[in-house]
Amino acid sequence: MRYVVCMFFSIVLFPGCTQKTKKKVDPITFVASPVGANSSLPFLYANEDKTLLSWVEKVGDSLTELKYAELVNGEWQKPQAILQGSDWFVNWADFPAIAEQNGNLLSHVLKKSSAGTYSYDVKLNLRQAGASQWQTNLPLHTDGTPTEHGFVTALPYKEGFFITWLDGRNTMEDEHGNRGAMTIRAAEVSPSGEIQNEAELDNRACDCCQTTAAITTNGPVVVYRDRSDTEVRDMSIVRWENGSWSAPKTIYADGWKINGCPVNGPKAAVLEHILAVAWFSGANERPKVQLVFSEDDGVNFSQPILVSETKAIGRVDVVLLDKETAIVSWMEADGEKAYLKAVKVHADGTQGSPLVLSELFSSRQSGFPQMELIGDQVLFAWTDISKKLREVKTALVPVETF
Repeated sequence: MRYVVCMFFSIVLFPGCTQKTKKKVDPITFVASPVGANSSLPFLYANEDKTLLSWVEKVGDSLTELKYAELVNGEWQKPQAILQGSDWFVNWADFPAIAEQNGNLLSHVLKKSSAGTYSYDVKLNLRQAGASQWQTNLPLHTDGTPTEHGFVTALPYKEGFFITWLDGRNTMEDEHGNRGAMTIRAAEVSPSGEIQNEAELDNRACDCCQTTAAITTNGPVVVYRDRSDTEVRDMSIVRWENGSWSAPKTIYADGWKINGCPVNGPKAAVLEHILAVAWFSGANERPKVQLVFSEDDGVNFSQPILVSETKAIGRVDVVLLDKETAIVSWMEADGEKAYLKAVKVHADGTQGSPLVLSELFSSRQSGFPQMELIGDQVLFAWTDISKKLREVKTALVPVETF
């Protein structure tokens, strides 16, 4: 069952943003959630055939379960369990994901590799088309180092999947007490789980910001927060073109110099040659969410469009409606409270009226809200926090609302 709630929202104007100033009614259809108690870390995935939601649930004091459900005709179907574990690294910013292609399902969890706080491996779970059981705990990387591996992005590619992740194998301390930097790597996963064409994309990346990727007409592109020798951490892109990976290239030089990871990665969306990238920056003590468009598969980008500033805390997502129009979602803080917002943005910089999806806590417990385009509607998922429990909630919003 589901129900529709219509709410009036006042439109907030942010300096530098071109937005309409009228009020309007925003219909939000809250979809009855398939999750159980103590659920969190939602992840949305959608293609032409499937719309999936994955999440984790706490079972007792030490056991965690990864589950997923499919959205059919606007309603979530019965949830399915993938696997349980008591030795997982469960983190508000580095969470399991799921993807589908031709009936094959791919998901992952982070499994502890030693007693160290940040030593864990990416373990893949694969359910082949027509199979009733998951193959679980399949290796993605085989370096064997008790270091951090995570922040995975997985997308359908060729007959299987393209996957990229942050890999800390070089951060192992050597005999002289020296440590290398976090790297970003990519590989392909066959329908049977075989890892192919693994490569290092950048030998120095920000340690704990989410990765994002897209499959352009030329091949995969990976977007991530880079890390210079002087601790500038701006957005970079690496592209697969003509049979090899390009060198990392800065999308836009915010010049955010910060001596620790901001835990705030980018999001990308693609439509043929058009690539849109949204991200958060705190450069010059001016927090802001920005969006850029590329018309050539990520080779060149427009000047950034300012989506939100002053109170922005990031945790962005983006979808493309057409070649000139995107919807961007993000979080803004107001003391201990925060708001999940979304707005339509055109390539020429004009914007619609920001829509408030939900009030959230500004703390880490709220995690990273998700957004996917489903036909003529936009699907959202987020973690709702109360004094008693955490619960994943979902909602549908017509595109014409924005």
